[in-house]
Amino acid sequence: MVPFAGWMMPVQYTGIVDEHQAVRTAAGLFDASHMGELELRGRDAVGVVDALITNDARKIGDGQALYTCACNEGGTILDDLIIYRAAADRVLVVCNASNREKISAVVRQAALGRCDFVDQSDETALIALQGPRAFDVLGLAGGDAAKCGELKSFHFRDAVVANVRCTVARTGYTGEDGVELFCGWNDAPHLWRMLLELGGPLGLKPAGLGARDTLRLEARLSLYGNDIDETTNPLEAGLGWVVKFDKPSFVGKAALEAIKAKPLARKLVGFEVTGRGIARHGYLLRNVNGDEVGVCTSGSPGPTVGKTIGLGYLPASLAEPGTKFLVDCRGKNVEAVVVKTPFYKRPVA
Repeated sequence: MVPFAGWMMPVQYTGIVDEHQAVRTAAGLFDASHMGELELRGRDAVGVVDALITNDARKIGDGQALYTCACNEGGTILDDLIIYRAAADRVLVVCNASNREKISAVVRQAALGRCDFVDQSDETALIALQGPRAFDVLGLAGGDAAKCGELKSFHFRDAVVANVRCTVARTGYTGEDGVELFCGWNDAPHLWRMLLELGGPLGLKPAGLGARDTLRLEARLSLYGNDIDETTNPLEAGLGWVVKFDKPSFVGKAALEAIKAKPLARKLVGFEVTGRGIARHGYLLRNVNGDEVGVCTSGSPGPTVGKTIGLGYLPASLAEPGTKFLVDCRGKNVEAVVVKTPFYKRPVA
């Protein structure tokens, strides 16, 4: 157990690699109750959210979710979010735990005089069931849980799972298929234990922060505070696909238009460490001449891909796949090469 964004969180249960492989081959269960849940209710709920985010909340229907960034006026990233539209007058914003107070304040201010705002984080638990057997496990949980297998990606519905009323969303942070289950805080221990009991014979294991990190890194999913933060913008971070410039307006649009109008100075790239060493967050990146040119934002051995991998910012001139550079691993320059991402894609059924 370690401190994480004001919470005590499990790093591992049976071991990072063991949990990682369980998620890739069977299923894993994650306690993600540290995430923030902010709800807006009222006629202008969708409009309030849409003005704060780079993606287009107006284009999703009831029961659909949307990945996006929220930026400041300078075009840098306040947080990456998932927006859940329950109805035209009810929207849930899920933010990172480390940014809960910041995003809560931004959304609360935007909602003033337009719609009701409630921070439901302390009353809401979130359990993620991820992996190729996730829906097999869910199907054993009784009620209408089995119907959740009919959900499309980034869609959600209410359901009873193991006698617990939940909102079940086909979203996740592992690169695998699966669901995230929102439920009442006091119901979470029962739901957690029942899913572990039902899923154990199918290979389900509890998984901690360590496996969550290696899984998301192989899938090239950004981690706020590492790969993105208020010093980075979505375009250089490879998140330009969630920036909809055809929207009439959103916070940071003018700044991002100015950034888009010029060649990017740097890009977040994926790389493999080909020498002997492991790239870690904060390690300097150097060109082949040894000059400092960038920084590693995430790095780890990838249990599924069988390679040591990482993400980092490099000058745009060095960002093409196949480009060789060096990682400063505690004073030792270790060879690395830029590669295409994601490092891992789950097999298509």
